[in-house]
Amino acid sequence: MWEDLFTGAWHSIVYGVVGIALMAAGFMLVDMLTPGKLRELIWIQRNGNASLLLAANQLGIAVIVFTAIITSYADFGYGLASTVLFGLLGIVLMGLAFLVLDMLTPGKLGEIICDDQPHPAARVSAASHFGVALIVAACIA
Repeated sequence: MWEDLFTGAWHSIVYGVVGIALMAAGFMLVDMLTPGKLRELIWIQRNGNASLLLAANQLGIAVIVFTAIITSYADFGYGLASTVLFGLLGIVLMGLAFLVLDMLTPGKLGEIICDDQPHPAARVSAASHFGVALIVAACIA
């Protein structure tokens, strides 16, 4: 009984670290896709467009990680591997969705996201990121 408790706690720590690392990778993706420094845009300039896109990205990655964990294999190693694999896949596909949306719409999406004024394109881009995450999460289950 105690062994199960400690094993579960250890798994929680490992999955938590992996989830945080994947969310950090998602942050770096959004930072690469938008001009300037994302930290400055959100925490100093209080840019609503950039924060909306990052929030959708982070929640999307969390949904993927959650789904991978909740449906994980009985074997911890396979479950961890699927979490990493699907998390990275989701991040790559979110980046691809951003680039495709940028090609299909007028202007440069990264510049629009960095604009001080609220822009509907930020909501569309955020929905695209979260939508991709839901698609990846559905593929896990």
